[in-house]
Amino acid sequence: MTHFLTLVFCVVAFASLAASMERHQQALLGHALPPGQSRGFRIAGWCALVLALRFIVDDDGWALGLVRYSGCTSLAAGLVFGALIVYERSRFAKQR
Repeated sequence: MTHFLTLVFCVVAFASLAASMERHQQALLGHALPPGQSRGFRIAGWCALVLALRFIVDDDGWALGLVRYSGCTSLAAGLVFGALIVYERSRFAKQR
């Protein structure tokens, strides 16, 4: 259960970090968000990553927890990146 929770927090974190970037805001929303909202997404993303680290380290300890955390962050980053690519391609295909 802890690994699933860690993965969920990592996906939310990377989605928040992506939403804080102007390029992804343009792709998802069609316009850039104000700096305060972008900062809020960035802070939420980093807080979610820290919480995910806390969950996994509390469950597995520092040695194995950091290894599993690294795997969860890699998988989550790949999922968010892939979702952004699929979204942009499907949006582009609809415009054609």
